[in-house]
Amino acid sequence: MAVDRHNPIPFYLQVIDALRAQIREGVFPAASQLPGEHELCAMFNVSRTVIRQALNELGREGLILREKGRGTFVAQPKIKEKFFQKLTGFYQDMVDQGYQPVTQVLKQRVAPASTQIAEKLRIAPQAPVIEIERLRFIDGDPMVYVTSYLPYARCPDLVNTDLSNQSLYEYLERACGIFITRGTRSIEAALASARDAQLLGIKKGAPVIQLDSVSYEAKGSPVEYYHAIHRGDRSRFEVELVRIRDESPEGITLKSPESLPPGNTLTPRKR
Repeated sequence: MAVDRHNPIPFYLQVIDALRAQIREGVFPAASQLPGEHELCAMFNVSRTVIRQALNELGREGLILREKGRGTFVAQPKIKEKFFQKLTGFYQDMVDQGYQPVTQVLKQRVAPASTQIAEKLRIAPQAPVIEIERLRFIDGDPMVYVTSYLPYARCPDLVNTDLSNQSLYEYLERACGIFITRGTRSIEAALASARDAQLLGIKKGAPVIQLDSVSYEAKGSPVEYYHAIHRGDRSRFEVELVRIRDESPEGITLKSPESLPPGNTLTPRKR
């Protein structure tokens, strides 16, 4: 496994490629501990400086976790989520990728809409909404803590429906005749609160990804608002970008965000 000293590729990059391959092939499975720096030096016949440079790079890539006093461990794989390029819920998104999501319903009740929720759903303040708190699991690990709000008048039977093994969007279509056709979603980096940390099995203050979404039916009425907290160490969002081609003789023009339909936008958050 020693590096090829006749290869022009820097030693630390050769070490990175070798360790990446071993992680990918399962020689070092997720959550397993890598050999110590001295052992890696002997395995690759390189200096400790080379090994540290390689491990630092793998850490920046999110492939390994270095814990002071314990050692270096292979990181759990990140779950790809495509909420920003197709309008699906978490359940269907995971099923499409071959996972078997599990949902723990923490709360499901009728409650009066706060001013913020009423504004999102375009209903009167204090109007009844169905509030649903769910903890979503993949391979036994909690991934997302999400709270959804829907106007009670649109689908009153939802409050008594078991959502532990079915998609909310699928239920809305099948039982309520509500077809979601578009949505607006915003994403923001945040730090886990004490409750977030307890539910997601992470440390308080750990990085999380905060997602807010409003979903609309064809007539333009909002039917759901949700606030979700995704684990930062296990989540990765994928977005497909499309270049807008102007067919005018002048050539290609990139449209401004204001000229595009509702979709992917990046807005600085005011503090």
